[in-house]
Amino acid sequence: MNKDTNPGFKLKESAGNPIITTIFTADPSAHVWEDGRIYIYPSHDLEPARGCDYMDRYHVYSSEDMVHWRDEGEILSSQAYSNDVPWGRKDGGFMWAPDCAYKNGTYYYYFPHPSGDSWGTTWEIGVATSNHPAKDFKVGDPGFVTWEGVGIAGEFMIDPAVLVDDDGRAYMYFGGGSRDDRCKGGQLNDDMITMKEQPRIMRGLEDFHEATWVFKRNGLYYLVYSDNHHLPRKNGDGMENRNQMRYATSENPLGPWQYRGVIIEEVGCGTSHGSVVEYKGQWYLFYHNQDISDRGNLRSVCVDCLYFNDDGTIQIVKQTKEGVKPVGPPPARSADMKKYPAKDAVLGGGAVINGNVAEGLEKEGSFLRFDNVDGGKDGSRNTLRISFSSAERVGKLRLKVNDIDYSLINLMPAEVSEFSDDCFITVKMNPGTDNTVTLTGGVNDVKVEYITVTPL
Repeated sequence: MNKDTNPGFKLKESAGNPIITTIFTADPSAHVWEDGRIYIYPSHDLEPARGCDYMDRYHVYSSEDMVHWRDEGEILSSQAYSNDVPWGRKDGGFMWAPDCAYKNGTYYYYFPHPSGDSWGTTWEIGVATSNHPAKDFKVGDPGFVTWEGVGIAGEFMIDPAVLVDDDGRAYMYFGGGSRDDRCKGGQLNDDMITMKEQPRIMRGLEDFHEATWVFKRNGLYYLVYSDNHHLPRKNGDGMENRNQMRYATSENPLGPWQYRGVIIEEVGCGTSHGSVVEYKGQWYLFYHNQDISDRGNLRSVCVDCLYFNDDGTIQIVKQTKEGVKPVGPPPARSADMKKYPAKDAVLGGGAVINGNVAEGLEKEGSFLRFDNVDGGKDGSRNTLRISFSSAERVGKLRLKVNDIDYSLINLMPAEVSEFSDDCFITVKMNPGTDNTVTLTGGVNDVKVEYITVTPL
């Protein structure tokens, strides 16, 4: 890995898995849009986690070379501060695996979310729309998918996936619940929000659990999904979920389907959820694992190459630590980046400056506050990078920008003795210098040299 001469930017020779490390992300839906970039729409496992309750605050990521990924920032939340989902449950959370589709100049962002506390029977598939692939998404009225004028709420209304076919017709798939009759699909109307037909069972699948994804190649439709694979627990106490991804094919977007086999074996955590996409002549499988956290509810997105046999069947994807190689030049550096040294920040709670470096952030109550941070002319999206070192495998700091708490973020050093700036997250700021960035410690040993802020 070669360090770039511009602070706050690092060039990579391969993607490395997981590809997103600063926050926990899962259930990646990948798409290539008309601007030539590849976009990932994942879910977000907030920390500290409790089951899957605290999944929320969706981010989007994009790339031009499959190696350097740009956090496009948060696009939708059910948290009280945002009021993004007026029909959602009042306590937020439960923002599970999403997808995105594009038709006639509009991007449609689909997300499962309960409308009430009786979440087992109140799931809806929400819809937000935008003229851009990674910003300005708004939930309209009624704000969720309907059939014959009413929502299609229910216990298994999760994991939406949308295919826009070559003829412009769009199809939605969804479902979960560990039974083959729980995977359903149907055609959408041209508005991309109402169903043209009552969703039907996708016949021909074997051992369906959840996580539907549908794509088309050489006139053949592929339906990828998670199964109910189990393995013995490490402590020998019974069995645990270790889902694999399987697939089926059809000559019709709504089946019937012919079961074909496993596409990727278990990934080390209880769930398995991913997407298949072609980019610049190579096919890829996006998936998640728990390699950073070793916890199945704090997951991280990965990507590896996918290959087809001559008969159209898929070879089992090899999971790698290296990830994929670049398929284009690295991104250009921005001249608008601003650097804020730790020695100029306000420190407290036991944090001190040693030379140019803030230390003592392992102490409870320690913090590092940067005042008068410039959010640029717009302020809506700024990429914040942290130059850090840590003796920990995964360092932890809590990030707060103005009044918004971004929770704990991960700082993963390439080498303990070197400062790294691989920790980056895109945040919302105010225009101009009326911004405060606070890094709070108290979790483990982290040292901070500076932060950089770059408007998108």
